[in-house]
Amino acid sequence: MSERELLELIERYHQHQVTSSERRALEERMAADPIFAQRVREVELFTAALQNHGRQKSLRDRLNQHHQAWQQENQKETTPPVLKRRTPVQVFMRRYAATMGVAATVAIVTVFSSLLGMEMWRSATKQQTARYVELRREVDDLKRKQNALLNTNPVTPKASTLNPGQFSGTGFVLTSDGYFVTSYHVIEGADSLMIENKNGTKLKVEEIYSDQVRDLALLRVTDTSFTGFGKLPYSFKQKESELGERVFTLGFPREDVVFGEGTLSSKSGVYGDTASYQISIPLNPGNSGGPLLDDRGNMIGVISGKMLGVDGAAFAVKSAYLLTLLDQLPEHRLPKPISLPKVNNLAGTPRPQQLKKLQDFVYMVKVYN
Repeated sequence: MSERELLELIERYHQHQVTSSERRALEERMAADPIFAQRVREVELFTAALQNHGRQKSLRDRLNQHHQAWQQENQKETTPPVLKRRTPVQVFMRRYAATMGVAATVAIVTVFSSLLGMEMWRSATKQQTARYVELRREVDDLKRKQNALLNTNPVTPKASTLNPGQFSGTGFVLTSDGYFVTSYHVIEGADSLMIENKNGTKLKVEEIYSDQVRDLALLRVTDTSFTGFGKLPYSFKQKESELGERVFTLGFPREDVVFGEGTLSSKSGVYGDTASYQISIPLNPGNSGGPLLDDRGNMIGVISGKMLGVDGAAFAVKSAYLLTLLDQLPEHRLPKPISLPKVNNLAGTPRPQQLKKLQDFVYMVKVYN
């Protein structure tokens, strides 16, 4: 579909002139692609602004027509001066007072509608940079500081200046045979990657597939000494969770694993993104890519970002979207098939026991450039 045809389809969608199949296809794409959904909303705002402008022009034309008609009738007035009881202004007000009242009301409504539409337009275009931020550690700044320290130490042997890797985020085990999940922005631009858990176990991994729109990355362990992660204690939830459910996460905002707990605040993410949840858990840089679990220990999402300036307003990509992504991956992109865990061994156990079992499957991600 060309760009012009797509714009025509979006315009007909806002005018309720599409077929049921076109509407369904368009809404499915909007649900799966937040950038496209934002574009559809922007087209709606822009169209509304144009319509308001057209109404204003039509109102001006009507008033001009009334004014011209009044001038013509006033010129034809032949009543002798002695019998005139009304001035031209009085005649005009008598004949067109009702029309002017309606016109003034329309003008006021049109002006305020235009102002509201333009404000919504400006707000929509600013949200991307002003409200939502990724939970990413300032890797570049840390690298500059590290390089400065290395360069200012003249007695340090050359072999010891190897880049030890920068802690950049969190990730968790997807399958027992070596697949791993994190956020795309955690590994973006990496030359090589390594994961490390609380026990000090380090494994080299490689990127298999990335979804930049949803901020997801699929990794695989390539370390020759790797024999498997063992049986995963959790399973992945396919259905949506409910508002108010208790949720928790584990991550590496610092060098040690940190537990966070809260509730599911909304079934949609920023800008109405239906592929994400909003959660009330205070998060920090380094939590990105970490797991989000419900009270029973079901894996329900992947931590992705937070609302700027709002404490405890964070977001996670739904596990249902992750599962859909895995189902749609081309087979040639996978060295071996993905076999997800089917049994949840965390349900019904106290939270400390859940965390104890979970910690072995949550890793910090180290980036090498």
